[in-house]
Amino acid sequence: MPSLTDKQAEVILAGCGAPKRGMGWYHAVQLLKGKCPSAVLCYVVEPWFLGGGASGPGGPEFAEWAKETEAKHGVKFFKSMDDLPPAADGVKRLCLVSGRTADNPRILGEAIKAGCSTIYLEKPGAPTVAELEAMRDEASVQDVTVLMGYNKNVCKYVSKAREFAAKTPDSHTTFVSNNTYEPTAESLGECFERNAEGMLKNMAIHELALLVSFYDVSVENIESVTADKEFSSMQTLKGPSGKEFTDFDKIKFTIKTKTGKEVSVQADRCGGDTSYAMVSDSTGKEIFRHSMPDEEDKANVSTLEQEYPGAMPYFFSQDPDYITVKERVGDFCANGTEPEGIATIDIACETLRVAEYLVPVLQEQLK
Repeated sequence: MPSLTDKQAEVILAGCGAPKRGMGWYHAVQLLKGKCPSAVLCYVVEPWFLGGGASGPGGPEFAEWAKETEAKHGVKFFKSMDDLPPAADGVKRLCLVSGRTADNPRILGEAIKAGCSTIYLEKPGAPTVAELEAMRDEASVQDVTVLMGYNKNVCKYVSKAREFAAKTPDSHTTFVSNNTYEPTAESLGECFERNAEGMLKNMAIHELALLVSFYDVSVENIESVTADKEFSSMQTLKGPSGKEFTDFDKIKFTIKTKTGKEVSVQADRCGGDTSYAMVSDSTGKEIFRHSMPDEEDKANVSTLEQEYPGAMPYFFSQDPDYITVKERVGDFCANGTEPEGIATIDIACETLRVAEYLVPVLQEQLK
């Protein structure tokens, strides 16, 4: 077993995925490298690769990585949360949940049972508002804190834009999220099926969390939503299964709140690999932009590309933010330090509510 001090949280990673592919694997890599001083990875629970997926794609690579990690770091691997040993006296347990969204409600209950006082959930937390609200209530009754992996809340490009806008009267901020899918029916059809919850609950959910966290956006406080019809596009495409899916391949909209705030979001599945925040003046002219990755990030990206060739590119561009979120959550779990900027499950519930509210409104405007 890895050794812990009384200033460190004992981390259970629930859902790892395949090396170089799964987000859970990358969380493990960062923890094992000691990038988050308040959090020590002690257990990995991986039902698929330690079960039915052991001999399928990614299975042998996972087995090799698990063997190496256990030998080098003393991390223990289990197929189920029920197999975990009970928490030792005085140890603060943190469960980092990084599997399929649909499994999260069950895993949250198992993590509480396993003695975790803090739970880190990847976005969006659950498939529906009702399920996420039930998870929030279940955790609250047991006095367990649930924090979210909305890493853009702590992102440099977001904080720089917010700082600039705060000093600039009558300015307007737009958050732009891009991805690198090919603009073909085949590529987007695969994307629509794999992310069947839809763009606003998936790719653009980070931006909605920013609106809820920092711009007073809630379903009750939205005064108006206006789609940019020239930019936006909604398509119905066949996925690999042959089933049809309707989703936005790109969307831009502006929200005005009843409390007088105004903010825009733009998301494009085929927009490239740079996301940014932009501030414009009262005439609509751009006066500030900060991108992710910036020059500092790009140097870090090329180092990581050499270290982990063939891994998912987005791991590297968001590497510093993943570290920040995990360290703040770990420090909260172990030491009670206020997790500044980290989204709570309450913010996640409202973010999903906003997503569910926006979809029909925007679809109607784009007809």
